[in-house]
Amino acid sequence: MSSTPVYIVCSPRPLVGKTLLARLLSEFLLLKDGTVASFDINLKEPSLLEYLPRITETADVMDTYGKMQLMDRLIVNDGIAKVLDLGFHAFDEFFKMTHEIGFLKEALRRRVAPAVLFIADTDRVSARSYPMLQEQIPQKALITIDNEYVVRGELPAEMGMGQVLRIPALPSFLKTYVDRLSFSFTDYLRNERDSSTELHQWIRRNYTAFRELELSLVPQRQ
Repeated sequence: MSSTPVYIVCSPRPLVGKTLLARLLSEFLLLKDGTVASFDINLKEPSLLEYLPRITETADVMDTYGKMQLMDRLIVNDGIAKVLDLGFHAFDEFFKMTHEIGFLKEALRRRVAPAVLFIADTDRVSARSYPMLQEQIPQKALITIDNEYVVRGELPAEMGMGQVLRIPALPSFLKTYVDRLSFSFTDYLRNERDSSTELHQWIRRNYTAFRELELSLVPQRQ
C-alpha cells in the first residue's frame, strides 16, 4: 500500500486564510479521491466544521486525551488523505507534541506522509515560528503558502527557499461570496457553465496547484 498523506495547514497568526485553504484542499481531495478526513482545531467561528460538516470532526491538542485521539487518527495508513486545520492558538502545542512523541519518525515507519502547509506572514511571530518548523520538518515536507491576500509583496527570504504554493488574492466581493457557509468550490465548478469567470479560474488554478503538490510528494510517499 502506498503512503497516506496528512496535510497540516497552519499558522501562528489568525486571519491569514488558513481555514479557506483547508476548505479548498479538503474539497479537492474529496473530488479526486471520493473521500477525505478533515480535522478542525479552532477556537473561533467560522470553522472548517461549519463549512464541511460531513467530512470534518473537531479535535483538541490542549489535553492528553485529545492529543492521543488525534494522533491515533493521523498515524493510520488507511489510504484516506487527512487535512488538519490547525488553529493559531494550538500551533505551539501541536508541534511541541509532534516533536516530543517523534511523530515524523513514526509516520515514516507506518507509511504515513505528513506535509506541513505553513501560511507565510511578515510579522515577528511567523518569523520566529518558521525556523522552528525547519528544524523539525524535512524540507520536502515543509510547504510555504504565499497567500497574496496576506503577504502583499515579496515573501520573507527565508520562507521562499523551499517549495512555495501561491494562492492568488480574490477581489473582496468574491471573497465575501466564497465565505458563505453554503458555498462549495467543487459545486461551483460543476454548475458554472462560464469557465472564463474569475472565480472559476481561481478554483481551477488552486486545484491544479494541489495536484502538482501531491505529485511532488510522491517520491516521499512511495
